[in-house]
Amino acid sequence: MPEQFEEKIMPVGGQAVIEGVMMRSPKRIATAVRRASGKIEVRVDEFESLTQKHKILNIPIIRGAITLIEVMIQGIKTLQWSADKAMEDAEAEEAAKKNKSPKKDRKKGMTTAGAVFSMTIALVIGVAFFYVLPLYLTTALFNVEKQALTFNLFAGIIRIVFFLFYIWAISFMKDVRRLFEYHGAEHKTVFGFEDRVVLSPENLKPYTTFHPRCGTSFLAIVMVISLLFFAIVDTIIIWTTGHISLTIRLAVHLPLIPVVGGISYEALKASAKNLENPLVKLGIAPGLWLQRITTKEPDPQQLEVAIVALKSALGKEFASELADDPIVQSEVVPVTA
Repeated sequence: MPEQFEEKIMPVGGQAVIEGVMMRSPKRIATAVRRASGKIEVRVDEFESLTQKHKILNIPIIRGAITLIEVMIQGIKTLQWSADKAMEDAEAEEAAKKNKSPKKDRKKGMTTAGAVFSMTIALVIGVAFFYVLPLYLTTALFNVEKQALTFNLFAGIIRIVFFLFYIWAISFMKDVRRLFEYHGAEHKTVFGFEDRVVLSPENLKPYTTFHPRCGTSFLAIVMVISLLFFAIVDTIIIWTTGHISLTIRLAVHLPLIPVVGGISYEALKASAKNLENPLVKLGIAPGLWLQRITTKEPDPQQLEVAIVALKSALGKEFASELADDPIVQSEVVPVTA
């Protein structure tokens, strides 16, 4: 086993960004992007989760809800950072064509407040389209309002159809396909790290792009658990009040969405520890199938970016190696950024 890895593999994960990959370890978040010059630019944010700072928050379901919020905030911030870098390259290319100097006053990065605002807007749109609209359509089109399981089954099917159509439609966009290739690079790199191989494009190439802990798999779990969870909630409402309506459902369901997220997070963690269990294999199969759309085979250059992101997130183990790499440019951001 290579000496570069500890005996116990720490949990890592990430996401694709524009022309790059974000990787997260327990202590830092690193985002690496390929610039037009060919160099790889890296932003490293020192980070400690609230569940690590406050042990009282590190309890099942609550820790899942907190982690999801943190992941969304950091995800939006890193995605915006990568977009800023892509815009700088585009402006430089345009300026070169016109023989002008590129703009130098572009605001870099995104504040936490800005990320929270963007996340809030995205959540409102997402909840309205993927949650409220299916409930409305089920109420309007089917006479099953007081049949808790049937109602949530119909709403769940509509939700899944919407989601599948959405990711299928955007997969044809050139920029999105590029994003999905970096998504595949992220998964291959995590697989290689978990298998303790020396991280190189050649060693990572044989790995699959389908990872059981992927966010796509998580969304598939959320859809199934929300169906069952809200069927139970609706049954309780009907038993206790004898009445239920779209208004009541929205008033009760919406505040409970973080609970569903927390339960789904625990289910994802449990499944990752029992991948050989036949029931677990069956449960994660839909998420792995969805990754046939949301991940694509990366090229060696994309794998190289993902490797740099992971090594940067791991920290001191690879600090000297990255410092000696002429194509890597790093920027370390304090925890308060």
